[in-house]
Parts: sequence; structure tokens; C-alpha cells
Amino acid sequence: MPTDGRRLLRGVMIPLVTPMSEPGRPSAEAATTLLQRLAAAGARSLMLFGSNGEGPLLPVSRLAGFAERVAEEWRGLTGGPVLCNVTAAGTAEALDRAAALAPARPDALVLSPPIYFRHRDDEIMAHYAAVAAAGVPLVAYNAPRYSNPLGPALIDRLVELPGVVGIKDSSGDLDLLRHIVSAARRRPDFGVSQGAETQLLAALRLGADGIVPGIANLAPGAAVELVEAHGTGRDGEAEAAQGVLTRLLALHGVRPGVPAVKAVLDDRGLCPPHVAAPLLPCTEAERRELIALLSTDETHLLPRR
Repeated sequence: MPTDGRRLLRGVMIPLVTPMSEPGRPSAEAATTLLQRLAAAGARSLMLFGSNGEGPLLPVSRLAGFAERVAEEWRGLTGGPVLCNVTAAGTAEALDRAAALAPARPDALVLSPPIYFRHRDDEIMAHYAAVAAAGVPLVAYNAPRYSNPLGPALIDRLVELPGVVGIKDSSGDLDLLRHIVSAARRRPDFGVSQGAETQLLAALRLGADGIVPGIANLAPGAAVELVEAHGTGRDGEAEAAQGVLTRLLALHGVRPGVPAVKAVLDDRGLCPPHVAAPLLPCTEAERRELIALLSTDETHLLPRR
């Protein structure tokens, strides 16, 4: 049966940080408590190895065992889907990543356009067609901060490409998102999700099926409340939840990106602080500043272990 991309991308998907036993070594055992807490908060699905999961910094050889065990545990906890990001600089590496992750039985692969070089539209389409031909449903990922951008013309072509079942947009461009939603509705099974964290509610109001906020690694309950409140017409509660998530993003002003999220999770006993080189963990001064900054929103964060 063909994959229903709208169902696949519905609700709150966590772009999971990758817990590590030491720098650069993913550890499924270290992820157990975090997965349990995310599931208890109502998160529905996971995306592994995205930007929040340090995917492009991890070699292919370190992906499979972690993904297989985490996927098994998540499905046991929630029955929800697990997607795996295979973004790479070139098509051959993306295919190698997809093959390595096959034992995890991902419900879909997530793929940005190639990173590093700027490519023509026909090259980007060839890249997507090659990975889609591997036979696993494919979600296109527009993250222009890190890769070639997906513009309206490419989006229209991707909606028509067999095997592509949805698009995750993290551009922050609401006009582009409006185009994506319009294009997606040409197929009843084509899903749309939003990753730009300050515009989650705006995206749902435009017709996105779900959200994929990195900050939900720390505050999944607020993300779930945002989606549920929007879906039931409780606009005030939805706006309040968006406000909480937006306020928490101030942590990236102390230290941008994954090291800050992992430092806060480590303080709560939920994830080691280790990151993949060349990233470095937060300094003690940064940790203290992060903890002080978020102390006023303690009730919105995952409970301490």
C-alpha cells in the first residue's frame, strides 16, 4: 500500500538529538530515558540524523546500530513512525546512508538537496530520483541554511516525483510554505511539515500537516499542546504554546545549536553532553548561563531524571 505522506507527517515529530557514549559515538542505551520522556509527553514520531541529530557529522559506519535500536524502542513506546535523514554532499553517499539504515526499517527517508556545491535544478532532481528509486518513501527537506534551496519550480516537480511523499520546510519563508501547501494539495497523500520554530503555528494555519521543532527535544509538551490547541480551535492556547517555544529559543543566543540543547538535557539527566567533532560541548560558563536563562520556564521542560 502506498505511504500516506499526510498521515506520516501529522502531529509533532521530534528531530532527535543523538545521545552519545563519547564524542561522535551514538549510543542507543544513552537515549532510552529521553525517548521515554518524549513519548510520555505525547510526541508522535522521530526523525533521526537531521541537523539536530548531527547527521552529516557522523560517518555511515556509526549510524545503523543506533538507528535500529532507537527505532525498535520508539515503536514499542508509541507505535509511531521513525524517519531517517540521509542528506549528504553527493548521491553516492546518500545511497550508502540509505543502505546502512535499512535494518532500522525507516518509515521514510529524509533528504535535503546536496550540500557543499551549488547545483542546477536538473542535478537536484536527479539526486532525488536516484534516492527515491531505492524503494523507501522519501520526504524532501528544504533547509537552505545548509544546502541548495528548494524553490517553487523544484517543489512543483518534487510533488510529481514517484516515491516522494512529503516536504519538510525549514526555510522560514511563509510565502514559500504557502506555495508548498498549495502544490501538495494536488496529491491527497502528500504531506507538509514545518521546521522553522518561530512559525510553527503560522504554518499550521496555512495548512501544514505537522511540525518538526528542534526545541521539542527540551519541551515536547508545549509542541504537542500547540498542535492540539490549533486542531481544536483553541487559538489563545495555541498562541501561548508558540510563545513558550519561541521564548526557549533564546538558549541559542548563549550557544547556537546542538551543544546548547544537549547541555540542558545533560543537566536534567536525560542525555550526555557529547557532540560530534568538530563541534565542542558547552563550557561550564555556558552551561550555567543556559540553566539560569531557562529557569523561568522550568515547568515547560522535560522533567529531570
